[in-house]
Amino acid sequence: MRAFFTLLREFIATHHPQMRHFAKVVCVILACAALCEAFVFNFNHWRSLSWETVTLDAKIDLAQTSDGRFRVAASDNTVEFDYLGVEVHNVRLDFDGGQSAQNVPVKIWFTDDAHSTYFDDTEYTSGVPVTYVATNNDESEYLNLNASGEMGMLRIQIGDDETVYPVYLNSIQINAPEPFSFNMMRFGLAAFVLVLCYAFRPKSSLYRTYIKEHPHRSKIAVIGAAVVEIWLAASFTLMGSNLVGVATATYNSGSWDGVSVVNTFEAGGDNAQQYAELAKSMANGKLYLEEEPPNWLQNMEDPYDRGARDQAVKETGENYLWDVAYYEGHYYVYFGVVPMLVFYLPFYLLTGANFPTAIGVIIGMAAFVAGVSALLDRFARYHFKRVSVGVYLLLQVALVTCCGVLYLLKFPTFYSLPIMLALAFSVWGLYFWMVGRSSKRPEGWYFAGSLCMALVVGCRPQIVMLSFLAFPLFWRLFITEGHIKTAAGVRQFACLIAPYAIVLAFIMWYNYARFGSPLDFGANYNLTVNDMTKRGMAVGRIAPALFAYFFQTPSTSGVFPYLQAVPFDTTYLGQTVKEATFGGIFACFPILWILVFARRILKMRTAQRKTRTVAGVIGVLIASGVIIGIADAEVAGILQRYFADFSIMLLMAAVLLAFILNENLKPGSTPQRLFVGVLPLVVAVGVVYSCLLCLVDEAGWWSQAYPWAYQALLEVFQFWT
Repeated sequence: MRAFFTLLREFIATHHPQMRHFAKVVCVILACAALCEAFVFNFNHWRSLSWETVTLDAKIDLAQTSDGRFRVAASDNTVEFDYLGVEVHNVRLDFDGGQSAQNVPVKIWFTDDAHSTYFDDTEYTSGVPVTYVATNNDESEYLNLNASGEMGMLRIQIGDDETVYPVYLNSIQINAPEPFSFNMMRFGLAAFVLVLCYAFRPKSSLYRTYIKEHPHRSKIAVIGAAVVEIWLAASFTLMGSNLVGVATATYNSGSWDGVSVVNTFEAGGDNAQQYAELAKSMANGKLYLEEEPPNWLQNMEDPYDRGARDQAVKETGENYLWDVAYYEGHYYVYFGVVPMLVFYLPFYLLTGANFPTAIGVIIGMAAFVAGVSALLDRFARYHFKRVSVGVYLLLQVALVTCCGVLYLLKFPTFYSLPIMLALAFSVWGLYFWMVGRSSKRPEGWYFAGSLCMALVVGCRPQIVMLSFLAFPLFWRLFITEGHIKTAAGVRQFACLIAPYAIVLAFIMWYNYARFGSPLDFGANYNLTVNDMTKRGMAVGRIAPALFAYFFQTPSTSGVFPYLQAVPFDTTYLGQTVKEATFGGIFACFPILWILVFARRILKMRTAQRKTRTVAGVIGVLIASGVIIGIADAEVAGILQRYFADFSIMLLMAAVLLAFILNENLKPGSTPQRLFVGVLPLVVAVGVVYSCLLCLVDEAGWWSQAYPWAYQALLEVFQFWT
């Protein structure tokens, strides 16, 4: 212990100036965040301090309970005040906190010096919009009004057809001062943003700390960034507790068994249990689901016609499983089998319970973030000389946040799990390959890398396009230099090929055993919105897909979280499968604009080195991204989660180009300072977009399951309303 304190004193003495500077910076950042929280985010508190509260309870014409609360019912949900005669700054609807939590829509009309009658939406103007009040959130109860002069009449409608009545009010007040509220989450977020702004400012020491020259510091930064990202991403997923499927005494307590420290439960409905049901079937030696399809489905001439299926359901009252493969009288899971083998089957054999899908998505995310960090670190440390910690972290953050992974975490379902695992296997496969290329005994690395890449086929087959990176990575070694002609080369090449042969043999057997063809994954037999057996390929679907996936500008509004689903129009006179999307990647991620200059930047690289490996890698990445985007649209449709299939490839190409550009800019020169100044801005745009996308209200998400909690989140950010 004495030796420890001695080392600690020596460390403090050596690094005292740096520690003092660090302490000052931390104090300033925390002070600025506290000031923002106290004075900016509590703006309504300070401006309302001088207001005099007027209670309108005596004028409320609603039924009252024995304890004095006002009872709002479906048939009596409107209160009207004939004449107020004062300037009204806000209305407070004091809902009773003891009632069931819900989000109540509130519609307000009023007259003032500019309006002698109630006004509403017209062709050229907008009236007072509907707003929402959470019955268990005090901040949402204060509704700021913007009347012209004195207010005359005031009418308030509380609730609509979807509101669960009765709703209880304690009081209605006008000009009520808002209480001071120090929100720790908002304070922490402000401090975090300030830390990022300070860390990535143009003169930051992060841009002077090079990964190759400072291995220990840079490794701490790389690992630290990955840990923070994993923690934040996992926390976001766990926030949507309705999709997690794990319960404890304090988390999802309504599904807790009351005995176990933690137990699992089925989340997401019957359709979400496909992998779990397949695990049960496999445990019993079957490759199809044990549930029997209804007789009417087995007797249909074309069971893949959705309209005919819906009609049969109406006539018989018997439902069928949605989004599963139906083939010769049995239900099958057409999604990749690897996630089931990795998580569900072992978990079921050990516990007899269903594996919680969201936990698998979180594990896949953690593996992906760690793999991306390791892969970029490998490139920066061994293939470039002047990649600074600042540039590395910016590009790593851009890659992690903009590749679609966050949206998969928003909906951690069995749809997201195969994509997430495919991405995780891919980045680790590439990392192992890269390590093997510089290893004296690469066989093990090659085998591990190819095994990871091959397993992608059993997760998300289209992402296996990343395996084509093997050509630029290994062509020179094995073909140009003739290494494959040597005994060591044959052995190493076998290690590259063998995992593919093993995995593909299993998958082809699995396909053949189910559908009679080694190349049939069963997607065409999907019971979904359209007949996949007759979908075919249509050139007319390509242009709308390219626009939606790559170039469509995002649609925004003035209300947090600002993003809206983009409109979709097409001249393709046929069926287009389309879910809500929020903008193309080139319009939303400015970091990708560097791809326009790919040819010029690659000339810088080829001028330094004779080999064209990096150019080949970038070419394969760009081509793969475009091909997969088109293939997704042709085979399945245009869906937001499919962005994760191809965004990673284009982002990886952009990151490599940024590394090359950074390598060729003289430190301290005007172009280099411009690069360092612009890079944080373009990365920030993509990060902000991705984070806002995660908070957009969508069907099936946490915002729909717990709208009152979502309203509380909105109040944190809409502090001025």
